[in-house]
Amino acid sequence: MRVKRSRVSQILAGILVNAIYEMKNYPVVTISTVISPLSLLAVVAFVSNGDLLGTAVAGGLIMIFFSSGIALQSDLAHLKNDYKLQDMIVSSPTSAKMYLTGMSLAEIIYTIPGIVILVILASIYIHPDLFQMVILAGVLFLLFALSIAIGFMLATLSIDVVQSYAFSRLLSLLFTTLPPVYYPITLVPYPFNYLAYLSPTTYAAEIMHWTIGALELSRTHLFVDLTVLMGTSAIIMFVAVKKSRWREV
Repeated sequence: MRVKRSRVSQILAGILVNAIYEMKNYPVVTISTVISPLSLLAVVAFVSNGDLLGTAVAGGLIMIFFSSGIALQSDLAHLKNDYKLQDMIVSSPTSAKMYLTGMSLAEIIYTIPGIVILVILASIYIHPDLFQMVILAGVLFLLFALSIAIGFMLATLSIDVVQSYAFSRLLSLLFTTLPPVYYPITLVPYPFNYLAYLSPTTYAAEIMHWTIGALELSRTHLFVDLTVLMGTSAIIMFVAVKKSRWREV
């Protein structure tokens, strides 16, 4: 029982440090996490005269979950390099697993305002049933886990906070803005449609767009999308575990 309480306390400490503190003292940062996905959603909705509003909402969910995971990189790097928090954690009973779990949950809590808004929009413009909600939630969980793995690996390797912020912005752009996540891939002209498949978020977007009825996919295509997404997530997580430096040598 004491071990369980200790683990819960460690996780709660990560949430307090990385979410509650910033949300309370720097609300403008929370506002920016809400505006980013909603701004692109609004642009796509206006340009398409509302025809792509459903896919844009799905894209907003992809962006906010993936970007929140990537943001873990800059947050961890800041705490590691500026406050030497990782050095203190390493010398404490807290494991890397517990530390990462708490910080990851903090990223979700940090983006709850944006998630709530997008979920409300999804209930209004997509009307997902229980089966669709399960698929959408599963895809978003995979993306979040993948982005957390990338963020943690880069944070442990980063030596400068400015570098970490640059990587966060670059990765968010490459994976959530350039690929067709806010609109169906059928609107991307040849040969750029093939280039889009270099991003794992494209496969996630195709599954989500198919789920909400915005894109027609064969069973084979859907199976390939799911296989690539799960395989990519597993590979990146494996590499993150192997290449991340928790203790300085």
